[in-house]
Amino acid sequence: MGKGPTQRQLRVAELIRRTLSDVLARGDVHDPELTRVSITVGEVRTSPDLKVATVFVMPLGGLNRDEVLLALRRNKSELRRAVSKALTLKFAPDLKFALDETFDQMDETRRLFSDAQVLRDIAAPDEDEADQSNPGDGDDDPARR
Repeated sequence: MGKGPTQRQLRVAELIRRTLSDVLARGDVHDPELTRVSITVGEVRTSPDLKVATVFVMPLGGLNRDEVLLALRRNKSELRRAVSKALTLKFAPDLKFALDETFDQMDETRRLFSDAQVLRDIAAPDEDEADQSNPGDGDDDPARR
């Protein structure tokens, strides 16, 4: 199993995330498709050499996902330039944009936990737990013989 990201990768990724969030919130990108929609930058993952950064984004409300993703990819060089000004790295990372699916996964998990059958299964004690908590009349205990 591979190692997780290094502290440096995490620091750089967080700086990229904050920079892109600020640029998109201020509307510094000269594309009307990006200035008229609020975009959440949920996470950034960097490659070990810090030359590639995958940016996970989601437009507010999840609307027009594909159009927003295309607009971000179209304006990649402008966004990369903004990131390079904020970073003190030898190379500005190549930005790759992907949809942040964690919001959908959280909604699905929330939906599952509100399902009546799942709630019943969670509330019902497990058979193994019931057997352990109710040991019977104690005849099986060798110390009581």
